[in-house]
Amino acid sequence: MESLILAIDQGTSSTKALLINTAGEVVARASAPVSQRHPAPGLAEQDAGELLGSVRDAVAACLRGFDAQAVAGIGLSTQRESVVLWDAATGRPVAPLISWQDQRGAVRAAELVDKGYGDLVRRRTGLPLDPMFSALKMAALLDRHDPARERSKRGELRLGTVDAWLLTSLTGGFVTEIGNASRTQLLDLGTGDWDEELLEIFGVPRAALGRVVPSTGPFGEAGDLAPLPAGVPVLAVLGDSHAALFAHAGWRPGVVKATYGTGSSVMTVAGTCGSAGAVCDTIAWSTGRPTFAQEANIRSSGRTLTWLADLLGISMDVLVDLAADADAGGVTLVPAFGGLGAPWWDSRAVPVLAGFDFGTGRAQLARAALESVAHQVDDVLAAMPAVDRVFADGGLTRSGALMQLQADLSVVEVARPRHHELSAAGVADLAGLGLGLWTTGDLEERADTGLEVFTPAWSDERRGAALARWHEGLRTARELGGRVIERMS
Repeated sequence: MESLILAIDQGTSSTKALLINTAGEVVARASAPVSQRHPAPGLAEQDAGELLGSVRDAVAACLRGFDAQAVAGIGLSTQRESVVLWDAATGRPVAPLISWQDQRGAVRAAELVDKGYGDLVRRRTGLPLDPMFSALKMAALLDRHDPARERSKRGELRLGTVDAWLLTSLTGGFVTEIGNASRTQLLDLGTGDWDEELLEIFGVPRAALGRVVPSTGPFGEAGDLAPLPAGVPVLAVLGDSHAALFAHAGWRPGVVKATYGTGSSVMTVAGTCGSAGAVCDTIAWSTGRPTFAQEANIRSSGRTLTWLADLLGISMDVLVDLAADADAGGVTLVPAFGGLGAPWWDSRAVPVLAGFDFGTGRAQLARAALESVAHQVDDVLAAMPAVDRVFADGGLTRSGALMQLQADLSVVEVARPRHHELSAAGVADLAGLGLGLWTTGDLEERADTGLEVFTPAWSDERRGAALARWHEGLRTARELGGRVIERMS
């Protein structure tokens, strides 16, 4: 019986499950949706129980028609920065999951910056003080459900990123993978462990957090994941963006990947930590020794398109098709939903739609939304060292128009892989290495096979005009946001 890897990719809008054989080929796939709610402006929540149920549903559907005994191990890729609070005794969530997109920590972040903690947090964690990261979300959950921190100090309440929540639910162990932990603003990149001073600053008791472990564990064995038999080991865990970089064989010097998902991540491996400005430091993965990476995060890329599709009452596929064949007609959309991420890190910025008139239709709006994705990635690439080629992944890579637009705007080659499920593929690659199913050389060859490359085609004049319109929209979004804050204060 051929050994199979079960790769689970738990994302913001869905959970995907893939079965991958010893040749690295996907032999089965399934997905289950996950809903999201926005109870108030700037807030984004999910149901942690529904999220866990989506994992079980996707796995069951993926294994239908296969002998579950053939699954030799599990790889788990997860959304990052999102936070779950649950009861240690019952294993049940005591509050909604706070999504990585949530901005409820913006005021507290500003207060900490005013108190002079910004440099310390950045130096220890590699991350700017921003509500996207987990620590402020953890503090908000505890402020509401354990304000005196009594239960969390006794370990009766547990806090974790999505990987910790799923691992606890599926294996019974309470651990956090180091790459995900590096996104919390509570991990010292130098020591690879929770930092006591940061825990004190954010008000998060150490007893509420799981033990930090490498990307290869140990994670234990999955129990309640039918139709898998009990005892299938979890061999690898990675954050979704980290897993995508691994699938591109991103340990090679000069590989830069851009993930086009709900949000976007542009990431490249770095020899050491110590970046500044727009680019953050993070731990990509660890197989006993941390591999550092530089990363820039964009809050709303694919989510902008799903928002517009819902607003217009059309499907995402129709919207992307409209955008492919249209001209924006001078319309600019700056999707500062919950502020702007890298390279601006401006939580005050507000969404802006400019340049429209009575002749503006669905196609122009769709094109402006698509262009907003490419422009945001271009802003990040412009803040990084010179890049000649970008390896793209994520659901939006299905749009050839977007890939070509990125090449034109950024004056780089954009390489699209043969399939877009790179987060699942990457964590499967790491799991398979542990089983000896393939080598790093095999993975490098696999990453370079079947790429479709888009090359720049715009003139300098066309590119300059497009960038000028976009940056004018950005200035408006940031200035208006500042005025709103001033009126409220």
